[in-house]
Amino acid sequence: MTEPRLIDVPTPDVSLKALTWGPSDGPVALCLHGFPDTAHGWRKVAPALVDSGFRVVAPFMRGYAPSSIAADGSYHIGALMTDALRVREAVGGTDRDVLIGHDWGAMAGAGLAAMPDSPFVKAVIMSVPPAAAFRGKVPDATGLLAQIPRQLLRSWYIAYNQVPWLSDRSASWMIPRLWRQWSPGYDAREDVAHVRAAIGAPANWRAALTYYRQTMRGSAPPERYAEAHRHWLRPPTVPTLYLHGTDDGCASAAYSRWVERVLPEGSRVETVDGAGHFMQLDRPDAVSRLIAAFVGA
Repeated sequence: MTEPRLIDVPTPDVSLKALTWGPSDGPVALCLHGFPDTAHGWRKVAPALVDSGFRVVAPFMRGYAPSSIAADGSYHIGALMTDALRVREAVGGTDRDVLIGHDWGAMAGAGLAAMPDSPFVKAVIMSVPPAAAFRGKVPDATGLLAQIPRQLLRSWYIAYNQVPWLSDRSASWMIPRLWRQWSPGYDAREDVAHVRAAIGAPANWRAALTYYRQTMRGSAPPERYAEAHRHWLRPPTVPTLYLHGTDDGCASAAYSRWVERVLPEGSRVETVDGAGHFMQLDRPDAVSRLIAAFVGA
């Protein structure tokens, strides 16, 4: 498969760059990455999507070079959703487009899949359950609560990222540590190099941390993102495939059983044996097969 092309998507708030594989026409498979990752993280599943007839488009999310720092200072999920819609529009979206999101891209993707007028016909959400799975009257709440102590240990970085001076100077050691912890046994040297190029600089690293700070502190997004932002806590309305790795060191695969109840008809939940958090990289063949079978040709 040929190397991806880099395209520009200028917007009023951020200059976005995206990698694209496959034909310049046809339906779009819009792939959203998370933290600490980049658009290069989709390179191993892109061939299967191209073989299925899709044009794969993977933007570098705002703050991740070569995309720019957000001029409006917003790294809210509604801003990420708006960026995704702008990228789709810029490349010429169709009525057959699909969305694939991982980690922060999964949260933005869940919001896009929950929009009543979502432009996507199917969604694939990976490694981070839709927030709606844990809202309202949750079945087996005792079982869910039992997951909390271990999850707090796994999620140490979220609290740490709230500390301005200390976490702002932690990119050099935190990036490789999270890759080792989250996808144990995977040789992440190539990916860590991509991540350091994207958010290793102080301004980009602060931007990546601001995702956590604005979300955990519940800050309100700018008005232009408010309509999109309100959907990320809601259940998806389009058929959704949820994938989680059995060896995910970031979040337990046990959460998958709470996801199915909030997904619409035509959806599926699958756990991938031996996959870590970055399952599209450490188990690309299995993940590619599941995605291709779900989104169709």
